[in-house]
Amino acid sequence: MTDLADEIARAILADAGLAAESATDAGTQPDGEAFLALISASARAEREVSGLMQRSVSSARAMGVSWARIGGELGMTRQAAQQRFGRAEAAETPGERWLGPVTAFDEMAELEIAGRQGWHTVEAQLFSHRMVRTPTQWQHRRTLWRGLLARERAEGWEIGCRAFPWLYLVRDTGIPAETPE
Repeated sequence: MTDLADEIARAILADAGLAAESATDAGTQPDGEAFLALISASARAEREVSGLMQRSVSSARAMGVSWARIGGELGMTRQAAQQRFGRAEAAETPGERWLGPVTAFDEMAELEIAGRQGWHTVEAQLFSHRMVRTPTQWQHRRTLWRGLLARERAEGWEIGCRAFPWLYLVRDTGIPAETPE
């Protein structure tokens, strides 16, 4: 089995556009620009891992796992875990709102209704979606986490957000948004 650190390192190198094998085989050393690309890719990886950690902790809490057990898993106190991961949802602004509570069973129907009113998802957390409003209607699609396919991109789909293990795709229909009843 491959070590997790090796997998992460390979993903970061690939994201930075650096192939470990090609640099070694050619006997060349990376230049400053390559290291800047590596720093940028590492920062993106850190944000992704941090988001996965937050969602994992939120899921554990939703299942009734205590802060003491979560802190123990992370090698920190209950209080430290709660302070780090027990953040409150951000306040809504006029062009932004949270949709929820929703579950895997009803979220697509709720996203369809919100999409007709001009809302599209930009972030998903446990039982909720952060939505942004535009003057046009949006379609939503949920699939397992992966990259955006060329066919989907050609059809106008873009990644709205990732919420492990889900990927939420959104597409602007260009149709004026309906007025909520």
